[in-house]
Amino acid sequence: MAQQRSSDYSGAAVGFTVFAAVMMITIGVFQVIAGIVALINDEFYVVGQEWVFQFDITSWGWVHLLLGVLIGLAGVALFSGAVWARTVGVILAVVSAVVNFAWLPWYPIWGIIMITVNVFVIWALTVHGRDVVES
Repeated sequence: MAQQRSSDYSGAAVGFTVFAAVMMITIGVFQVIAGIVALINDEFYVVGQEWVFQFDITSWGWVHLLLGVLIGLAGVALFSGAVWARTVGVILAVVSAVVNFAWLPWYPIWGIIMITVNVFVIWALTVHGRDVVES
């Protein structure tokens, strides 16, 4: 089996990583918007089902706002191709998926969509992240 040279990289892999970075920025913006809405109008979100983990909407607003800013900044940092940016990106995508799972009683469809996008981001960063630096 031939070894792959460092100059050999996949254009598709680079595209997936750049897409993951753009998706992280988008996720961050959406999280910030959800946080601002929860902080300004705490009657906007209505609990559909009672779950074990019930939090105050204002608390959720701060969680979404802070997480959105961090995810957006990590998405911007991914364009550098640095290993630390990929690591932080994966960690924040995992945290975002868990937070959106806990957010399911308030916005179930949106939470599932966000979890799915976060799983794709984790996949793209762990499988294809290294190729951005080599391109």
